[in-house]
Amino acid sequence: MWTATLLFITTLVFVIWQPRGLQIGTSAVIGALAALLLGVVSFEDVIRVVEIVWDATLAFIGIILLSMVLDEIGFFEWAAIKMAKLSGGSGTRMFVYILILGALVAAFFANDGAALILTPILLAKMKYLKMKPAGIFAFLMAGGFIGDSASNPLVISNLTNIVTADYFHIGFLEYARHMFLPNLLSILASVAILWLYFRKEIPKRVDVELLPEASSVIKNRTMFKISWFFLALLMLGYFIGEQYRLPVSLFALGGALLFLGIAAYYKATKPIMTIKAAPWQVVWFSIGLYVVVYGLKNAGLTDVIASWIEGFGHYGDSAAVIGTGFLSGLLSAVMNNMPTIMVMDIAIDKVGYAGHEALAYANILGANLGPKMTPIGSLATLLWLHVLAQKGVKIGWGEYMKVGLVITPPVLLIALVGLL
Repeated sequence: MWTATLLFITTLVFVIWQPRGLQIGTSAVIGALAALLLGVVSFEDVIRVVEIVWDATLAFIGIILLSMVLDEIGFFEWAAIKMAKLSGGSGTRMFVYILILGALVAAFFANDGAALILTPILLAKMKYLKMKPAGIFAFLMAGGFIGDSASNPLVISNLTNIVTADYFHIGFLEYARHMFLPNLLSILASVAILWLYFRKEIPKRVDVELLPEASSVIKNRTMFKISWFFLALLMLGYFIGEQYRLPVSLFALGGALLFLGIAAYYKATKPIMTIKAAPWQVVWFSIGLYVVVYGLKNAGLTDVIASWIEGFGHYGDSAAVIGTGFLSGLLSAVMNNMPTIMVMDIAIDKVGYAGHEALAYANILGANLGPKMTPIGSLATLLWLHVLAQKGVKIGWGEYMKVGLVITPPVLLIALVGLL
């Protein structure tokens, strides 16, 4: 246990620290190789990990590729300007509308897509509107929060969702049906609590006339029109795929490559450059870190967690659901939600998934919301902070956690109530 724990902590430190530009995937793979050499995991364990995460990882790449092409077309910038103009100059309405946009982007393009694509657009527009630094901080923090808190409704909305759905063989429609109410409650609670927290920093009026016309930012009108039909067909494909038990990545990655080909035909993008720019390091990060975490499972961590979950169950089903959700949230905040989701899934499986299906969904809510308590909780937050730092906006740990620790617990509790 000590060897596995020390190896995990060391790997996570290097993933977060990134000394001398060492990328997250490289650190995770080095950690995985060390786990093999130290005997913490076996080659059979590595194969098992790949079986668990390959669909989620390839689907993630597909979702990001699709987001990148849409971004090059001007799709997200158009949406951001539309939402801002709909506010009619009211700062409060703009705050709410931007959060709704963030929730929609997270739902269909994953929380990481929201962090990578929407964050720089919002930052640019806030500066364009000549907002004060306190107002910009409020909008950015709220946008970063909603990216995770609204990443629950569909299997494709978060890597954690795909991993759990694959592990327990949860269908696309079945997942959406169970998560509709919890996600709706999560969004409503997020908007209300974020507004209460930042209400003094949100400007009363914003001169939206400073923004360009939404139509002016569309770089390829043909592709813009095609994108609406394509996205609708892709969503239909996910539901059809469930009937034939087809992997999500077949549609997510396959659809993204097809869309990339169409965009190349209409000269809306340069496919080679787009593919090169995709976050391939996430592939190695997912597999590598999961291998390291599997060492914790071998050392008995999942047995301990399973006993805790069983303990929650002694106080009733509601206590089991809420306890599991908060346990997942706390573990995610401390050791990142990527390893947490797999460890918790295995533990729930040990408890007995049949008859305890709500625990799997509670785990997802905890792993998607809990990470907002700390900057290291999720890959999306790390990407969000990295994007902001590149734009000259640095948010310290203390500054971040002062917001995250206050807002996250009540939103998580309200979301979990939706499962009861």
